[in-house]
Amino acid sequence: MAVATELALLKSLGLSKGNKNSAQEECQIPAPQQSKSTIAAPLVKQANKDYLLGSTEEKAIVQQWLEYRVTQEDGNSNKANIHILLKDLHSYLEDKVYLLGYNFTLADTLLYYGLHRFIVDLTVQEKEKYLNVSCWFCHIQHYPGIRQHLSSVIFLKNRLYTTSH
Repeated sequence: MAVATELALLKSLGLSKGNKNSAQEECQIPAPQQSKSTIAAPLVKQANKDYLLGSTEEKAIVQQWLEYRVTQEDGNSNKANIHILLKDLHSYLEDKVYLLGYNFTLADTLLYYGLHRFIVDLTVQEKEKYLNVSCWFCHIQHYPGIRQHLSSVIFLKNRLYTTSH
């Protein structure tokens, strides 16, 4: 897990950096081999915030979103690929408040951290083009304890462009 994301996740869960090692020992997987999805769930459990993993049925979907973050976002700096990712996410979020519908989960937190570096650089027109992503992102960045050290991304409430889709 990237150091900045790991520290942000630890802080949002109310854990200190020292707790990271005990979570890694709990997984019994050496840290360099762990993916975000492997280390994140034990950290959530250690923080006694199991609700962030979702219900029994939702846990698999949360896991899929964590793997999506690892495979699609991380290391992806190609602007064309990012726009494809945003377009897909825009369609997915059309009828949802959070990635799992109406429940805030760990998937929302980690996807927010992964997308921040891209969303912060979007133009107003691009933010309007991906309006569902923008609404979701704005909502997540105002969730208590999530944004932390990351810059606040400004979204306009009134649309400037009438044909953004």
